[in-house]
Amino acid sequence: MAIDTPGSPTAGPAAFAAAIGSDGHPLPYVECRDLFKIFKLAELEVVALRGVDLEVTPGEVTAIVGASGSGKTTLLNILAGLERPSAGQVRVGDRDLLNISDRELVIYRRQEVGFVWQSTSRNLVPYLNVRDNIELPMAIARVPKVQRRQRSGELLEAMHMEDMAQRFPDQLSGGEQQRVAIGVALANRPPLLLADEPTGELDTQMADEIFDLLRQMNQALGVTVLVVTHYPGVARHVNRVVHIRDGRISAESFMQTTYRRRGDLVQQEYLVVDRVGRLQLPPEQVEQLRRNGLSGLAAADYLDGRVTISPAGRPDSIPSPVQSQEDLVPPPAAEAPQESEAPQELEPEPEVAAAAEAPPPDPHAMFRRPQQEAREGE
Repeated sequence: MAIDTPGSPTAGPAAFAAAIGSDGHPLPYVECRDLFKIFKLAELEVVALRGVDLEVTPGEVTAIVGASGSGKTTLLNILAGLERPSAGQVRVGDRDLLNISDRELVIYRRQEVGFVWQSTSRNLVPYLNVRDNIELPMAIARVPKVQRRQRSGELLEAMHMEDMAQRFPDQLSGGEQQRVAIGVALANRPPLLLADEPTGELDTQMADEIFDLLRQMNQALGVTVLVVTHYPGVARHVNRVVHIRDGRISAESFMQTTYRRRGDLVQQEYLVVDRVGRLQLPPEQVEQLRRNGLSGLAAADYLDGRVTISPAGRPDSIPSPVQSQEDLVPPPAAEAPQESEAPQELEPEPEVAAAAEAPPPDPHAMFRRPQQEAREGE
């Protein structure tokens, strides 16, 4: 594949050199801090993004998933320079997209970011063939014709579409059109590639091929890739999956190797806490915490100044009493009884007596089934 690599002298902005921070780790190429986006319709305000915090390192392939209306497409449009944020911080490379002039924004969209739309008809000009579609962004950027022809040939070879260079979009399948759309987005060698549901109109097999192509372009060009998708198998093709819920980042998923079976991979999901301590939890988990306490693992009771902790939902478990602060303070010395009053024996309370006679707690009780009650008459 005769295509520029990040180390070649002819490589363009795709050969972005990652800056190293004071901690020795590369600085993020895409960085969002407390990002807000508010849409105003007459007197109605819709908050699409509610303080998004996101970091993407150079050369990383990241997928953004979430329900419809969660704000993932809005985030992608801001990173593409199609919409301006309302508040917060957003940086792509050396560009501050919050405080950027209109002229710099045009240059940014033309040279530093490539975009792939979900609808195949929005990516290609119908009356231009495949090669002309790929060369169109370079022609707008006033790249010489010889260089345009060389670059389009490299991209067609990388996508294995050399024999389709003279075909028109209506002569291609949906997957082939999306391949050409990726070539169009990478024509000017942008360091950032954004894709909004690139497999939304494709079947599973073709979707896997498109994600494989994005991965190949990432490795060949060193381009940073962000994909918004609903595809359930995307975790196998990217470095990580970012979950967005109600305009905030809620969790991240990674594919990790498990040792139960050789070569088996499982997807692990981790909740994300932002810099100010906000945590996004699904409504069903919040309701579970309200009903059962912390993860439903334990239950606590307070009676007569004594706290009792026991496993939640285990009838066979024996509560473990916890001493209160009053129990830790020694009782005051008893006054001597008067002559007219004879000393009386104090009987222990039923609860205290029952606690004293109860056997020690069984550490394996929570792993046993509850004992069935004895039948009547036995």
